Amino acid sequence: MNTEQDEEASGSGVGEQVRGWFAGRLPGEWFTGPAEIVVDREEITIVGGLPEPEGQGDEATEAERAAAAEGRIKRFREETRARRIEIAREAEHRFRRKVAWGAQCGTRTEMFTTLSVPVMTRLRQSERRVLDTLVDAGVARSRSDALAWCVRLTGEHTDAWLADLREALRRVEKVREQGPGTTG
Repeated sequence: MNTEQDEEASGSGVGEQVRGWFAGRLPGEWFTGPAEIVVDREEITIVGGLPEPEGQGDEATEAERAAAAEGRIKRFREETRARRIEIAREAEHRFRRKVAWGAQCGTRTEMFTTLSVPVMTRLRQSERRVLDTLVDAGVARSRSDALAWCVRLTGEHTDAWLADLREALRRVEKVREQGPGTTG
């Protein structure tokens, strides 16, 4: 996960302010390293790494490891709920964005809360037919689900290209800030 993934959409420097604030605000004992923080126009997502459960030697099966990671994440979620809510309320007030939490343990990542934002789009018949085919085939429950599926699939297969595009947008924003009539 890229910590500056959608910063260009959130306004100049906001991502840096958010990451700095959370670096100072998150309890040091929560995660094994710095939390991964993604900022966009509506949401701040924090995902932290948890230590893998001890006592599982090389003889542990994949199913045992997965169950142990799931248990570790569930325990973290329950034990930190009140503090996470308190921190989220402060951040939401300060940054005017909702806060979503998640944790990673081993290869398992689980999001506790996420924001789902409606997006309006206009589609031609050929594009609607693609969505309807996905619904008819049982891949998605609705056109909305089908569109979200297409966006996820596109994102998974174009990560490098999207990362380059986001970096280019950050550079454009920096040039704009230095332009005539700006203070700084």
